[in-house]
Amino acid sequence: MAKRKVNRRQAWRIEKIQQERAARASRRETRMDETLEGGELGNEQEGLIISHFGRQVDVEALEGEHKGKIIRCHMRTHLGQLVTGDRVVWRAGAEHGVVVAALSRKSALMRPNNHGELKPVAANIDFIVITVAVEPEPFANLIDRYLVAAELSGIEPVLLINKTDLLTDDNRQRVDRLEKAYRDIGYQVLHASAADSAGLEALTSILNNRISVFVGQSGVGKSSLINALLPGVDLKTGALSEQTRKGRHTTTTARLFHFPSGGDLIDSPGIREFALWHIDPDTLLDGFREFRPFSGHCRFRDCKHQKEPGCALKEAVAAGSISEARWASYWHILSSLEEQTTTIRS
Repeated sequence: MAKRKVNRRQAWRIEKIQQERAARASRRETRMDETLEGGELGNEQEGLIISHFGRQVDVEALEGEHKGKIIRCHMRTHLGQLVTGDRVVWRAGAEHGVVVAALSRKSALMRPNNHGELKPVAANIDFIVITVAVEPEPFANLIDRYLVAAELSGIEPVLLINKTDLLTDDNRQRVDRLEKAYRDIGYQVLHASAADSAGLEALTSILNNRISVFVGQSGVGKSSLINALLPGVDLKTGALSEQTRKGRHTTTTARLFHFPSGGDLIDSPGIREFALWHIDPDTLLDGFREFRPFSGHCRFRDCKHQKEPGCALKEAVAAGSISEARWASYWHILSSLEEQTTTIRS
C-alpha cells in the first residue's frame, strides 16, 4: 500500500500531536522515576527477564536472598527496548522491583512491526527453532524468511516439523521433499509430535543447556509442544480454523521457561508473516547459506544477478548447486524489500 500523502498543514498538525504525546509520556515516565527514587530500594543484583508487559517486566533473581523468585519490576526510562532473555541489574522495592541497568547481549532476534520500526523479539539466543507443521501446510518462502533473519542475526536455526501424527499417504511426499530441500543445504531438521510424544527426546537433547526461541506461524503447535516438553506449564492452545485451516493466536507475549535438566526456552507470539523490511537488499544474499560460496565471484563487481554474463550465482543455479526454488525465494523476498523501500521513500 502506497504511503498516504499529506499537505503541509496536515503534516504540521500530525507532528504537533506527536510532540504532545511524547511530552505527556515523558512527564509520566519522569513522575514514575521520581516515585521509584523516593522509595527504599535494595542492593543491585543480576536478574533475567522472563516476560515483558509494556513498561513492566517479570525478572527472575539470579542471586541474593530473592534467588529463583520472579519479581514484577518497573524499568528505568533510559534503558531502551528490553525483551525476554535480557540479563539486567535490578533492585528490590517495597511492592515492585526496579530494573536499573541492562547487561550486554550476545544476540538478539529482531523484526519490524507494522510501522516498519525494528523491534527486538528475544535476546541472548543460541537456537531459533523454526516450527512448521504437517498442517497447516508449510510454505518454503515463510521458512526462508525465518532462515534469513536467523542467519543475519548470527543465531543457529533448527527446522522442526511438528504434528507428524498427521502424516498420511496424501501429504507425506510433500513433507519429505521439504525436509530434503533444507537438509541438502545443511540445516538440521527434526520431527516431533506433541500428540504421541514422537521426537520429543531428540528435541530435548538439542535444546538442553541452550537458550532457544520457538517461532512459526499460528497453528503449528508451538504451545502444545512446550506443554509436552515442560509438563505443568500448561500454555493455552488453539485449534485450526475450520474455514481457513490457519492457526489462531494463543500466545500474546514472549515468555521464558526453564528445562529441568538445563537450558531455557522462549515462546514467542505466533505470526503468519515474518517481514524483513529492515534488511538492506544488498545484504540479503548473506541470509542464504548456500549462496555464500558463489557471492562475490561474478565477472562484474556490480552484477545484479539478472541478465549479466558471468554471474556466478546464476551459473550455480544452472549447475544445481543452488536450487531453483531457493533462487526464486530469494527474488521474491528481494522484490518485497524493494517494494517496501519505494513505499517508504514516496
